[in-house]
Amino acid sequence: MFAAPELWVLVSFVLFLALLVYYKIPNKVAKALDDRAGKIHAELEEARRLREEAQTILADYQRKQRDAEKEAEDIIAMARREARFYAEESHKALNEFLQRRVKLAEEKIARAEQQAVQDIRSRSVDVAVAAAEMLIARELKGKSAEGLVDKSIRDVTAKLN
Repeated sequence: MFAAPELWVLVSFVLFLALLVYYKIPNKVAKALDDRAGKIHAELEEARRLREEAQTILADYQRKQRDAEKEAEDIIAMARREARFYAEESHKALNEFLQRRVKLAEEKIARAEQQAVQDIRSRSVDVAVAAAEMLIARELKGKSAEGLVDKSIRDVTAKLN
C-alpha cells in the first residue's frame, strides 16, 4: 500500500497544501489580487474622472467655438453694413462734388459768354468809332469836324456800355 505512487502523490499534495495554509500564502495571494483589483479599480475611476473632465473641457471649447463663430458673423455683418454705409456716403459726396463742378462750369461758361458779348460790344464800338472817324474825316474838315467826332464818340460809348 505504501508502495503505490498515487498514495505518495496524494500525501505530497496534501503536505503542499498544508504548507501553503501554514505560511498563509493563499491570504497573501488573495491580498495581492485584492490590492491589484483595488489599483485597477482606482485607475478605472481616475480614467472615468479624466474622461468626464475631458468631456467638460470639450463641451466648453465647443461652446467657445460657437460663440467665436457667432461673434465673427456679427463682426462680418457689421463690417458689411459699414461698407454699404460708406459706399452710399461716398456716392452722395461724389454726386454733390460733381453737381458743384457742373454748376461752377456753367457759371464759368456764363461769365465767358458775358465777357465775349462785352468784348464784341467793345470791339463793335471801336470799329464803329474808327469807321465814323474815317467817314467824318473824309467828309468834314476843320474844327467843327473834330467837335462832332468827339461828341459822337462819347454818345456811342455811353449808349453801347
